[in-house]
Amino acid sequence: MQHYSEILSEVLISEEQLQARIAQLAQQLDADYATHPDLLLVCILRGGVMFLTDLMRKMTVPHQIDFMSIGSYGSGARSSTGNVRVILDLQTDIRGRHVVLVEDIVDSGHTLARVLELLNSRQPASLKVCCLLDKESRRQTPVPIDYVGFPIEDKFVFGYGLDLDEYWRNLPFIGVVG
Repeated sequence: MQHYSEILSEVLISEEQLQARIAQLAQQLDADYATHPDLLLVCILRGGVMFLTDLMRKMTVPHQIDFMSIGSYGSGARSSTGNVRVILDLQTDIRGRHVVLVEDIVDSGHTLARVLELLNSRQPASLKVCCLLDKESRRQTPVPIDYVGFPIEDKFVFGYGLDLDEYWRNLPFIGVVG
């Protein structure tokens, strides 16, 4: 695997920009869920882990967390194949709970639409989506996104939880593949 500096064409979103926007999202979630003591943040693994961790540390409203792992990308694929499968399901019963789905990036919308369909069938009190990156120009399936960190252009990005062939998730910024 090459060093990321050999692949990076630009830093799209700096660490400082990420942390500032995540703090704003946390404040918005705190305000929106101040009266909902049953809030559950559901993180889509693996890309959403860094975002979830920083988001929940900045939130003050009580909440619980759970995780899902969804397969929708083939090896080396740069967008969802549309063939979505649940690899790891929730351990928490969400019936009657207020749920915020925490996602790293929304691209075609196929994966998110399937996850929302599945979760809605479990009858949560509410279900909202909080995504770090929204690549709306690539949308093939309309999906509701309630909280958006950054709308981005159609560029292949990595870092801050997003991988490049399963590497470089640890970078504190979002970079563009050159």
